Amino acid sequence: MSMDFNFFMNDVVNQARQEIASAGYKELKTPTDVEEALSQKGTTLVMINSVCGCAGGVARPAAAHAVHYDKRPDHLVTVFAGQDKEATETARSYFTGYPPSSPSFALLKDGKICSMVERHQIEGFDPATVVSKLQKEFDEHCEEF
Repeated sequence: MSMDFNFFMNDVVNQARQEIASAGYKELKTPTDVEEALSQKGTTLVMINSVCGCAGGVARPAAAHAVHYDKRPDHLVTVFAGQDKEATETARSYFTGYPPSSPSFALLKDGKICSMVERHQIEGFDPATVVSKLQKEFDEHCEEF
């Protein structure tokens, strides 16, 4: 049974990875990947991915749709909580003042945290509501694309 469960979980993880990559987010799997990506100039949206239901039903769809907007981050990246643990821990070290939360979104400018949309602002909401929250942050912190 555990072999079937592991196969199932690998399939779920691979689907979640593919879904966010298809939306244009670069996957960061190592601490070095994270440090390089988050030290870039400009605005960077980090999607903290996970296998929970609110990630698949709300956060990933919101991540895909939020970037179709006049203002959007210069860089789109993702780390996978529970899968790429060191990369996720490194990313979270940039989110000063915010507790670990997944799924979630962090908006950084020149490597400094501007805002977060945390799990409690995602879980129980529909994707359109989360898109609105993200786009409000884009309006405040991003340039027209």
